[in-house]
Amino acid sequence: MATQDNESGKSGEAPTADAALERLNENLERVDKLTQRLTAALAKRNPTNSALNAPDPELFAKASTAWWSEMMQNPARIFEHQASFWTKSVQHFMEAQQALASGALKAPEDHTPDDPRFSNPMWKTHPWFNFIKQQYMLNAEAMRHAVEDAEGLDETERRKLKYFSQQIVDMMAPTNFLATNPDALQRAVETEGESLVKGLENLVADIEAGNGEMVVRLSDTSAFTVGENVGASEGQVVYRNRMMELIQYSPRTEEVHAMPLVIFPPWINKFYILDLKAQNSFIKWVTEQGITLFVVSWVNPDRSYADTGMEDYIEEGYLTAIREVKAITGQKKVNAIGYCIGGTTLALTLALMKHRGDKSVNTATFFTALTDFSDQGDFTPFLQDDFIDGIEAEVAQTGILRSHIMSRTFSFLRSNDLIYRPAIRSYMMGETPPAFDLLFWNGDGTNLPGKMAVEYLRGLCQRNEFTTDGIEFCGERLHISDVTVPVYSITCETDHIAAWKTSYLGFQKMASKERTFVVSQSGHIAGIVNPPSKKKYGHYTNDDLSLGPDEWMQNAQFTEGSWWPRWGEWIASKSGKMVPAREPGDSTHPALSPAPGTYVKAPLPV
Repeated sequence: MATQDNESGKSGEAPTADAALERLNENLERVDKLTQRLTAALAKRNPTNSALNAPDPELFAKASTAWWSEMMQNPARIFEHQASFWTKSVQHFMEAQQALASGALKAPEDHTPDDPRFSNPMWKTHPWFNFIKQQYMLNAEAMRHAVEDAEGLDETERRKLKYFSQQIVDMMAPTNFLATNPDALQRAVETEGESLVKGLENLVADIEAGNGEMVVRLSDTSAFTVGENVGASEGQVVYRNRMMELIQYSPRTEEVHAMPLVIFPPWINKFYILDLKAQNSFIKWVTEQGITLFVVSWVNPDRSYADTGMEDYIEEGYLTAIREVKAITGQKKVNAIGYCIGGTTLALTLALMKHRGDKSVNTATFFTALTDFSDQGDFTPFLQDDFIDGIEAEVAQTGILRSHIMSRTFSFLRSNDLIYRPAIRSYMMGETPPAFDLLFWNGDGTNLPGKMAVEYLRGLCQRNEFTTDGIEFCGERLHISDVTVPVYSITCETDHIAAWKTSYLGFQKMASKERTFVVSQSGHIAGIVNPPSKKKYGHYTNDDLSLGPDEWMQNAQFTEGSWWPRWGEWIASKSGKMVPAREPGDSTHPALSPAPGTYVKAPLPV
């Protein structure tokens, strides 16, 4: 019986070992196929793209020269930095040694600041991971101090050096490497390596989708369909040209204000950020306030749009949309909203209309819109000649500024949140990206026409012509002071793209007699897509626009909750009497397709 038990035990173990070996072989076969796919995908990569986010070598050369100059003129200061770093590193090493010498496997005391990247308890309790984390923190601190104390650099050079050195610090975080990430190692053990194979599958899929470029997928794209569970408000496309589709949304009230509203979203992204889902849809909310709403959906350009410039967006986009909205509604004027670059171009359009004597716009609202680029802020590295020269070379070759380049640029401004953390989850942990509508929209990118991209970067962003000597478009020299209609600006307190203080500087220069400026809590998207029902983010107001930005905020009044109702009361007061609700289109503007239209659904041109 004993022999039989032993034999049955051995026979019971054999299938487990065989199954493990079979699983290993299957995974190795999958890795081999994935490696072949990866090689093929990387072969499609355009090598010129890598230079677009790289620093000018002269910057580091100048920083190095400044360091050696400091070393010769003030060696005590350099020695002080080095001695401080070395002392802290040795002290850290000794503390770790003492903790291990106590006979217990524990880490020394850890007084480093909290950091979401190191949320796993092992970063505090395990001596190996804690040693790596604390040394990384010391290294990062030393780099930041070196940049801050560097002399011989102007403010622009210092900002660039600070940005690129921070990119190095973020990239070298121990969480970004499998051997020093306890979460990824634990998952690999638990899944017998399956998480790593799935992670490789995710990596290969992202590189294939990016035509050789690694653009980390932030959301599960299979979870959303534009027009079904995002961008699903009812309406009709009532006009179409090569630049845009004009959507008129169905009314949600029996009566509406006489004067319609038209929204010009940015063409760097797609308009349905304002219509993600019913609960947070600004588009739906506006129609519920008794306003006839039109929204422009921009074309996603391909190489045939290489010579399309800012003038084309103004003439065939803004002015054409305003003309058609007036024709459909029978009104002489419209109210307008411009979001981000859509707001910048709305200001240009208003300046042009002033020159032409066109009074078709009654009021203008700006969402996170920059018109004064004197303070380039976080975008400083991307608005210098080295970067824009690279953009010009790219568009000369392709005719367009491709979506992934813009996406990567914005992502590097928040690299931990938008690159490294998603990459860790997807590539190291083998997780499927989350089904998050905002991140889905963020990944649904658009190209920019080559001519337009260079005009915007050179004339508006780099030379700041709109608020200085004026910028020439459509045969006129346009200046911010040409904007004279009543204006309302919504900015966001933590916006890393259009900083509220910089938006304020441009808004002050508008010559409008009626100006309202609001700062919403949160950032570029969440501060705008902030429905009243959420009761989440409040906002600041102050009628005195003669103050500087800091003083304006110090004297501002804070109001709990969304800015939507405050703006809603203002726009209602500017929209005329009530009239019977209008269904989309008219006899000369038949419905061309249901909202959200065809342009927004078109595949990304390459």
